[in-house]
Amino acid sequence: MFGEMRSALGIAKSVDILDHVYSLPKDQQEEAMAKIRDIERNAMSSQTPQAGLIDLMNYVDSRGVRKGICTRNFDMPVNHLIETFMQGHRFSPIITREFRPSKPDPAGILHIASTWGLPDAANLIMVGDSIDDMTAGYRAGAATVLLVNEVNAHLATHEHTDLCIRRLDELVHVLENGFVGVVGQGEDSVDAKGLAEEALKRN
Repeated sequence: MFGEMRSALGIAKSVDILDHVYSLPKDQQEEAMAKIRDIERNAMSSQTPQAGLIDLMNYVDSRGVRKGICTRNFDMPVNHLIETFMQGHRFSPIITREFRPSKPDPAGILHIASTWGLPDAANLIMVGDSIDDMTAGYRAGAATVLLVNEVNAHLATHEHTDLCIRRLDELVHVLENGFVGVVGQGEDSVDAKGLAEEALKRN
């Protein structure tokens, strides 16, 4: 929805959406934010879960793994996703766009770690599909997992990406067998280039 949001706000692709909104005079910020929320509300009608979502949720819950959410969305589409597709699965805390600064700043992830009583984010895994997700996780000191698709395939080999998966339930195997990331190791422990090429071929 980023393209639609930028079109509604009249900004270029290179401009961060939330940074633009917060740079506006106070009396214009709410009008701009309302345009974004309207787009998100409309998108909820076609919202579908990522492949493997429920299997991953069931697995981490069975192992007592805590789950939090760090998103640049507002709370309505987040709640809709949970209530529609993940009933019974608890997330706490849920960091939405009202939390400042937002991704790619690591503050939201560090807040989750602090809420869980952890001294840092070293034992957290940030799973996402954008550069904001990977950068926020990397800057927080968490491991980063990219959910690869045809749009973000170029991020498979980004310096902030630790590991790549095609489906969320692939993370079950990773967690069962031990997470081995690539950031700072000098060589890939996953075929990131191959994943990127495969995703681009499907486009």
